[in-house]
Amino acid sequence: MRQFSDAAGRLVGQKMFQILAKAKKLERHGRDIVHFEIGDPDFDTPAHIATAGSQAIANGDTHYTSSMGLPELRQAAIDVTLRSRKFKPDLDQVLITPGANVQLYLALACAVNPGEEVIIPDPGFVSYAAIISFLGAVPVRVCLHEKHAFRLDPEDVRRAVTPRTRVIIINSPSNPTGSVMTEPEMREVFKIAQHHGIYLLSDEIYARMVYEDGVTRFHSPGEYDGCRETTIIVNGFSKSYAMTGWRLGVVTGPSDLIGKMGLLLETILSCVSPFIQRAGVAALKGNQDEIVSMVNEFRRRRDVLVAGLNALPGVQCTLPSGAFYAFPNIRGTGYASEELAELLLERGGVAVAPGTIFGMHGEGYLRLCYASSIQQIEQGLGRIKSVLSDMCEGD
Repeated sequence: MRQFSDAAGRLVGQKMFQILAKAKKLERHGRDIVHFEIGDPDFDTPAHIATAGSQAIANGDTHYTSSMGLPELRQAAIDVTLRSRKFKPDLDQVLITPGANVQLYLALACAVNPGEEVIIPDPGFVSYAAIISFLGAVPVRVCLHEKHAFRLDPEDVRRAVTPRTRVIIINSPSNPTGSVMTEPEMREVFKIAQHHGIYLLSDEIYARMVYEDGVTRFHSPGEYDGCRETTIIVNGFSKSYAMTGWRLGVVTGPSDLIGKMGLLLETILSCVSPFIQRAGVAALKGNQDEIVSMVNEFRRRRDVLVAGLNALPGVQCTLPSGAFYAFPNIRGTGYASEELAELLLERGGVAVAPGTIFGMHGEGYLRLCYASSIQQIEQGLGRIKSVLSDMCEGD
């Protein structure tokens, strides 16, 4: 009998896409579904970005290009980094990738051996543990506490470091909680990584989505070392520019590691399509007003969703400071996360992600993405309220 590899047996994928597939199947059978399960902005890609991509195709820019990425896009990313993070990486510190998710795989595959450890936040983005386990490494989970607004505590990180630790992953703003680390917290985690001679992988895909309130600000550990020794910055265009389907990202890190990651990309993916990269140049160099408008709209949606969740029986939700996710505590309903998520989909036509898919500390929570219109959010809240009311009556 033919067998799969041991690594194939460890594959789990991204559970949000599996929930989306189930919801889409229900829609094909005539059900009306409100989608809170996946982080896909409902905005169209800004017209000037789409035009740049289609024009590149019309101009015949459809052939192989450098595996490291177009110099124009890499330089544009450097210029944006200087403006936003106050340091200027060299060209050989920047690699263009098909989306940001693959950057996690490239970095970990080039930095971690089987049996070695990677510290991750829990709850945290599903790909962290999935990729680490696939590579035969060991995910070491550091609990994010609701009482601490789900921010990563440097002391918890310090206690998790062992002689086998090779990478610490941080994610601010966070998926799934929307938490944003403070500058002192960020600096302390950087010092821990630097002291132990390990990499600090900073997932900054939601960097532009911080809802500043006079206190909360975005900070990157790249500010401390210029990504020359310790820090790896994962980033992309999907969320901020509503380009999820384009699959385009930029990773910045120490030049020797970036070189290895570039070789791995070349080995398995060849290169990123040049016409997609031309769209990326237009995104970074073009007018940003539409992007600012999107973030402002996400803030309005956040406020509507969180207020609505906190009005539901048995539910309480911390106000997220960034990204576009709410992570309500649903323990007061008496239902486990996966059970309630299933009931909401089957009975209410509301697709949400159970907190358990984001880690062992996600039980008792749901993740709701507010990348949908306020009308959809209000409709979804009404359906959730109805389901919860029906269940209470059934009890």
